Amino acid sequence: MNKRQLGTSNLYVSEISLGCMSLGQDKQQAKSIIDKALDAGINYLDTADLYDFGMNEEIIGEAIQGRREDLLLGTKAGNHFKQGEEGWSWDPSKAHIKTAVKDSLQRLKTDYIDLYQLHGGTIDDPIDETIEAFEELKQEGLIREYGISSIRPNVIREYVEKSNIVSVMMQYNALDRRPEEEILDLLKDNQISALARGPLAKGMLSSKGEEVARVKANDGFLDYSYDEVLTISEKWQQLANDQRSASSLALGYILHHPAVATAVFGASSIEQLNENVSYLESLPLTKHLYEDIQALTKPITYQKHR
Repeated sequence: MNKRQLGTSNLYVSEISLGCMSLGQDKQQAKSIIDKALDAGINYLDTADLYDFGMNEEIIGEAIQGRREDLLLGTKAGNHFKQGEEGWSWDPSKAHIKTAVKDSLQRLKTDYIDLYQLHGGTIDDPIDETIEAFEELKQEGLIREYGISSIRPNVIREYVEKSNIVSVMMQYNALDRRPEEEILDLLKDNQISALARGPLAKGMLSSKGEEVARVKANDGFLDYSYDEVLTISEKWQQLANDQRSASSLALGYILHHPAVATAVFGASSIEQLNENVSYLESLPLTKHLYEDIQALTKPITYQKHR
């Protein structure tokens, strides 16, 4: 599988990667999905301490035993929670981040995290303190690189200007083209990579897109009405045709922008994993097809959807 450099770092991630939030709590099933993903050439697994309140990290930690050198691990911090208690609170403080990383390392059964990310953020955060925490963790060898997970342009700009982040994780797909408005070019110009999550738009751009859209788009999706979503889902299948799966088309679209290092998809079953991995066997996205997708969908601004 092709790999792309993460920012200016020594980390090279596979073009498609596995977001682990949807793995569920069946350890054997999760291990099967992870093993198959790694065997297919995927080398980046993305999780967060908040997913199932630490259990997701624990499941991954067990699943990758003996394979740690085969992959890059990414996890996130900034949400303060306690085992056995409901709810959580936002805490981007240096003290919390430096405690959270140790908890994640223990759950993941590893000595280091390849990519440690701030899981959110607001412009009112103590950003300088947060950056200091990540820099110290890097110096201590507990993390290799750091980034943020955010869809807030003002927050992203602050970290681009002040920090040494190598990546920004954000929602990006052919239906949610907000990053194209201003963020992707900003990242490219500053040699920072985008990790695109939600590439299938909640499944509406998958092979079952029309069926999914009827269930999940009752109130529309961002600026799209319900009818518009259904129309796009139907035409999406026609664009995919027999040369590439619907999922491959969706993944190819977001990987077209040079700022995007990897498309992070979720999978709760081997079937879903296989559909996404089919991207590896599909024809490259042509300029003409890329333009067809842009004509089918529409730009959306951050101003209305923050």
